[in-house]
Amino acid sequence: MANLDQYRVNPKSFSLKDFNARDKTERSATKEEDAIEFTRLVAEINRYQDILHAEGKRKVLLILQGMDTSGKDGTIRHVFSECDPLGIRLANFKAPSCEELAHDYLWRVHQQVPKAGELVIFNRSHYEDVGIVKVHKWIDEEECKRRYAQINDFERMLTETGTTIIKCFLHISKGEQKKRLQERLDDPTKTWKFNPGDLAERKLWENYTEAYEQAIKATSSKQAPWYIVPADSKTNRNLLISRLLLNTLKNLDLHYPAVPAEYKSIKIED
Repeated sequence: MANLDQYRVNPKSFSLKDFNARDKTERSATKEEDAIEFTRLVAEINRYQDILHAEGKRKVLLILQGMDTSGKDGTIRHVFSECDPLGIRLANFKAPSCEELAHDYLWRVHQQVPKAGELVIFNRSHYEDVGIVKVHKWIDEEECKRRYAQINDFERMLTETGTTIIKCFLHISKGEQKKRLQERLDDPTKTWKFNPGDLAERKLWENYTEAYEQAIKATSSKQAPWYIVPADSKTNRNLLISRLLLNTLKNLDLHYPAVPAEYKSIKIED
């Protein structure tokens, strides 16, 4: 297990090429050890999330972003497998609806941010609005730069009003994406996930890499940092994100609400 800070983006010297998507540093010597450690991590996440919900003061937002097949769904399914649904919410961001397009691009996102005592996971996010829209040239460079600044302001507002933000970019290699797309075609239980449009997007791999690099570099701030998660290994990905989340929850210094003094004298009658 490595120092988690090594995955944190330094915007002054960031390049995705400096991060190896195949890295397995978070893994142990055996699959059995990995399974035991992961079970411990998800149990601890559940424990701290229960306190977060009971305390009802702080808010946590986990943002998962990445190329197609990078494992956003799998991360959610595994990392939160032991969590009580109370106090946890998932927000998926697909192509915007007509109603959403009639508003500013952050309108639909702001509606989904966590309330007090809540942990919210974004499966994709407002970074689609400086990602796919940039790659397909639906916005120009000047508008993209304005959006970087607006996103920084938006996230600063969230953190200043009690939200802790963890932003994870699930970093996979082009070769691993090819393997996962082929698995979707070959496995009848996964074919429903396959979208022929993914093949067209795959041809724009370098464009997406550049767009993500620029967005991450422009928006990795002290209050809302980005972490690059090597994700070719699903186990490595799950262990790392679990550790990042658990470390964040521990640092919040969460406590169950104090028991009111008058409750101590209450006796439940038969």
